[in-house]
Amino acid sequence: MKVFLDATKCAGYGTCAEICPSRFQLDEFGYASVIGNGEVVEGEQEKVLEAARRCPEKAITTA
Repeated sequence: MKVFLDATKCAGYGTCAEICPSRFQLDEFGYASVIGNGEVVEGEQEKVLEAARRCPEKAITTA
C-alpha cells in the first residue's frame, strides 16, 4: 500500500501525525506531509487507514 497526502487540502489539524507519527509529520507551520516515499510497511497499515478516515479535510488517500 502507498499513502498520499494532498498538501493543498491539509488544514493543519495534525490528526494524522497523532494517529501515525511513523508515517506523517508536521512542518513548522503545523501542516502535514508524508514521511519517506509513501510506502506503508506491514504493521502500520491500520493506522494509516485510520488517519485517512479521520482526516477532516480528506487530504489523505491510499492506493
